[in-house]
Amino acid sequence: MSGINKNDTINLISKLSAPRLLNGIKVLTSFYVSRITGKPIQWGLPVSISFEPTTSCNLRCPECPSGLRAFSRPTGMLEKDFFKETIDDIHRHLLYLIFYFQGEPYLNPAFLDMVKYASSKKIYTATSTNAHYLNDDNAKKTVESGLDRLIISIDGTTQDTYKQYRVGGQLDKVLEGAKNIIKWRKELNSKTPFVFFQFLVVKHNEHQIEEIKKMAKEIGVDEVRFKTAQVYDYKKDPNQLIPTIDKYSRYKKNADNNYVPKNKLANRCWKLWHANVITWDGLVVPCCFDKDATHQLGNLKNESFKNIWYNSNYKQFRAELMKSRKNIDICANCSEGTSVWKG
Repeated sequence: MSGINKNDTINLISKLSAPRLLNGIKVLTSFYVSRITGKPIQWGLPVSISFEPTTSCNLRCPECPSGLRAFSRPTGMLEKDFFKETIDDIHRHLLYLIFYFQGEPYLNPAFLDMVKYASSKKIYTATSTNAHYLNDDNAKKTVESGLDRLIISIDGTTQDTYKQYRVGGQLDKVLEGAKNIIKWRKELNSKTPFVFFQFLVVKHNEHQIEEIKKMAKEIGVDEVRFKTAQVYDYKKDPNQLIPTIDKYSRYKKNADNNYVPKNKLANRCWKLWHANVITWDGLVVPCCFDKDATHQLGNLKNESFKNIWYNSNYKQFRAELMKSRKNIDICANCSEGTSVWKG
């Protein structure tokens, strides 16, 4: 299974329009002009946006703020009317909508209605789920919603292994949900959603890498993606999550026998030019590593998206990133370029 699927790529390209293509060119050009000049220049609007359906979750994963119930920001649900208003404002230039941030999207009762609305605007839609709510009815509605990509988090091929990270989870429900999606995709003669298993490689499951590939093939899942784990207290790794297989780890041991991130932080980040994140209650934050929304660049309940994208807060953040990225807290654990795709 490869990291690029022809049908999925064709589907994404089919969402392009003249305004979206022109916007993408503007964004890419401004990024390289910024690198050359050393000044944060921004042309165009985001190509991709992450919208948070909810901060609630049914599981208690040890390195997740939702799972740990450790947010300092409020827990809540994205309101459908607010979502529609925002999409109406930005859809003309928006190509890709990532429908998750923190939490389990299917806990929001209006989730699939919102997916359907975004799909009606010919936006490529993707979501990530722990698949505990993909019963037969929800699986059918998911396919009917027009969702383009469904990421199913599955971090073990046996219940004993799976539950060590997905605390409170049931592997049989995940597998049943995946089978339901594949069944309804076939029955409805739909090419979407493109479905892949996302396997977070940690020490206790690294021996099951080959097994998850076999399991995915048997079910009919399109792809398996192996992801490196973000560990908050990585210096000591108290939860003993960091794998022994080097290529699946974000960290390496230094001379003091402590872990340090492999990724060297260059003073640039493409995400700050082409994407951002909107929390369930309308806060605009730089990227998915700002899980607690500590770097609030604006509030969509108070001003338009365009005003926020070009405001002084954004300019200052981009400038700081280009000057000294290592001093920005959310960048310290950044995995840009470290996710691993293997077949």
